[in-house]
Amino acid sequence: MKIVELCREGSCCPVVKIGKDRVEIGEEGNLCVLKKEEWETLKEKILKGEA
Repeated sequence: MKIVELCREGSCCPVVKIGKDRVEIGEEGNLCVLKKEEWETLKEKILKGEA
């Protein structure tokens, strides 16, 4: 699983955990879990400026 920290300090912001079949965004108690296909759709929309 690849982990991407969203801030430089590494502890004050949620993280994005990219796994084989799913992506987790957030932290315990405030977590969004996307299927890999949903993650790819989200990335595509962001890159196209739709989101």
